[in-house]
Amino acid sequence: MKKLFNSPETMVDDMLDGFVSAFPQVKRGIYDPRIIKRGIHAKDPDEKVTLLIGNGSGHEPIAMGFVGQGVLDANIVGDVFAAPSADLILDGLTEVTGKAGSILLISQHSGDMINGRAATMMAQDMGLNAVPLPMYDDIAAAPPDRKHDRRGAPGTMFIYKILGAAAEEGRSLDALMALGEEVRDRLVTLAAAVTPPVSPLTGQKMFTLPEDEIFLGMGVHGEPGVGRAKVGAVNLLIGQMVEKLLADRPMANGARACVIINGMGGTTLMELLTIWEETRKILKNRGITAIFPMIGSFVTTQEMGGFSISFLEPTDDMLALWCASSDTPFFPDIKKENT
Repeated sequence: MKKLFNSPETMVDDMLDGFVSAFPQVKRGIYDPRIIKRGIHAKDPDEKVTLLIGNGSGHEPIAMGFVGQGVLDANIVGDVFAAPSADLILDGLTEVTGKAGSILLISQHSGDMINGRAATMMAQDMGLNAVPLPMYDDIAAAPPDRKHDRRGAPGTMFIYKILGAAAEEGRSLDALMALGEEVRDRLVTLAAAVTPPVSPLTGQKMFTLPEDEIFLGMGVHGEPGVGRAKVGAVNLLIGQMVEKLLADRPMANGARACVIINGMGGTTLMELLTIWEETRKILKNRGITAIFPMIGSFVTTQEMGGFSISFLEPTDDMLALWCASSDTPFFPDIKKENT
């Protein structure tokens, strides 16, 4: 598989050079160039709780593409598919945490959790008011009675945006943590992989899959899922996935569901829009109204073919925050695109 980069040693930093030169919403950090923080529209961290996350590269545009007004204050970028070190995350916390405090979002994967928790503990030892918020939503990773064991998946973007908008309003650290936990409890995600990605480091496929099969429940790094399905009409696949999502997180007749249809990097917009329409129709037939969708490739794994479906049953407050305006390089303006 052909890849376009200068060298494996420089690919991440070359990408970040291009990113900050292209978008005024972001700039490099002072403590380390792997810290991406808000450029224009930055607010005083003594008055606003800051929201940040560390993650491995190779999944763009998440999370660096979500730094900006109304979403994240900073992103600490690790190597390809590798969590940033605890020391690097600590540098990010030190740079953006003020008197109002900070929340370190941690997508639940082993390296991210270990390094993120260690970084917040070190930050607290330094006198910084920094707290971790683990995020998880992948129903394929654990049953409902063990939600805390689930992996972080694309549905965590609901947490990014809703907490980011609430922080922009000036809500307190305690209020934001409570809100983040409530959003987390209301969201579910399930993915389907069609073709494997190729690692930019090795040039090798990250897993194998027969041509006539789809892998249900695949994680963002090719982690195991819940089973396989045969390739066929997409409405049958979507029906199976929606059934699993609603079995895990039931919604009553008359409920509203915010929906994210996320492409994994190698899925066309034609396919994603078809997936959205099938999802919308299936929900409608169950008496559930799909509202304010986010459709596109936002949490990717290089050129992996596949997608995920995420549902959030929002409160009125969550819905207002989900639709609040934002200004980042890649997080869509949900309200503008759905009115």
